[in-house]
Order: sequence, then structure tokens, then C-alpha cells
Amino acid sequence: MIQSTSFSDPTGRARDLAGIETSRGTQSTAKRESLSTASNDYLRSALTSLPEIRTDMVARGMALASDPEYPSAEVIQKVSALIVGSPDLAEDLG
Repeated sequence: MIQSTSFSDPTGRARDLAGIETSRGTQSTAKRESLSTASNDYLRSALTSLPEIRTDMVARGMALASDPEYPSAEVIQKVSALIVGSPDLAEDLG
């Protein structure tokens, strides 16, 4: 969660939070932000260790695609109801 370092009073003027007590009863102090790429390096190395094509998942997908009972009528009904019941986001653009 990104915490704000200032806020506006009702007159629209920004005030510094340094002197205002937070909900924990301590004063807010500005902390230096930093970015670590260690997790990016770990994820990149983990991804490179995985095969590009997972043959087990390809085989499962082919089996499901050839199954005339997949997906079941119940699943199709539920997904259809969700689609029909969802709001039309195009209406919000106008």
C-alpha cells in the first residue's frame, strides 16, 4: 500500500503529515524508498529453468479438446449466466 506524505485540508491547501499523529499514535516520518531487483532476478532464473512448452499440459489440453462432454453443460450454463449478468462496460464509456 502506498501511503501519502501529504493531504489536503478543506480549503485545498496541502499539509505535511510529519507533525500529525497516525492512527497508531506515532508520528509519521518520511522514509527513503528503494527498489530491489533481487526478486526479479530470482523469478527470471526460475522461469528459465522451466521448459518453454509443457508437454504434459499440451497433452491434457488435447484430451479435453477431443472430449465432447467437456466442458459440461452445467459449466456452460454457469459461465453463460455470468456473462449475461455482467455489466456492459461499453455503456460506461459514453
